[in-house]
Amino acid sequence: MERELDLFIDHLKVSRRAAAHTIKSYSSDLVQFARFVREADGGEVGVGQVDYLLIRRYLAHLQTTGRARSSAGRKLASLRAFFRFLASKKLIAADPTVGIQSPRKEKRLPSFLEEEQVDLLMRVPDCSTSIGLRDRAVLEALYATGMRVSELVSLNERDLHRGSDEIRVMGKGSKQRIVLVGSAAQEALADYLAAGRPALEAKAQGSSSALFLNYRGTRLTDRSVQRIVGRHIKAVSDSLKISPHTMRHTFATHMLAHGADLRSVQELLGHSSVATTQIYTHVTRERMKEVYDKAHPRAFEE
Repeated sequence: MERELDLFIDHLKVSRRAAAHTIKSYSSDLVQFARFVREADGGEVGVGQVDYLLIRRYLAHLQTTGRARSSAGRKLASLRAFFRFLASKKLIAADPTVGIQSPRKEKRLPSFLEEEQVDLLMRVPDCSTSIGLRDRAVLEALYATGMRVSELVSLNERDLHRGSDEIRVMGKGSKQRIVLVGSAAQEALADYLAAGRPALEAKAQGSSSALFLNYRGTRLTDRSVQRIVGRHIKAVSDSLKISPHTMRHTFATHMLAHGADLRSVQELLGHSSVATTQIYTHVTRERMKEVYDKAHPRAFEE
């Protein structure tokens, strides 16, 4: 198998012009497979002797030795590329990876902030400045509505009904929906519109329809909101790593934890399918288990 491996690596270098780290990754995966084959069969095995069952045995071995599904999937992808190359060069009669499905990726539960962390975060912006007023309004709006960052930055001033608890949002696929805004967010938005936004707009050459403005008086971007959230979260914790989308996860998780029904949360988030929203029921269930295990005196008994 060694000669075929060298041919494949040369192919990656010359024909594919693959990056050095890509070549290293392929090489590592294939050498590991070759080692498994030698140890499993007690000697050298030619590439023509590798079949569907042997590759299945290798994937099972990865699973039993604790490899993550994502790692096993990558190694299978390396084998696919290798054996497809050999088949194209007529070095083997058939590709043994045909028909083998990649391991399903583990579903990662979305991260979210605790309610106490949200309270701390909202107190961080310096509301004596126009930027601070804007930042608090951004944070409160994200948490209160669960809207996407792209939806937040695309908001225009006319989308906010002053004195109302509703905001008109343009979501994915140009689908319009109404999101609700609680009293804390309404207050933050009112303060921003009264003192923060006018001061920021004054720095622009002309007027802007955008609700949220940057220091130049023009519309905030997704990247700007990422920086705003990242800057203020550092004041709460050095170890917390969150993105603006974490505020959306936090909104959904806290809503369900406090008794909101799944369909209502689906509508507020703008999910086309309730199946997408169901991931948050797993989050709240896991959280409830943690609370129970810590709080109930008879959760664990020797």
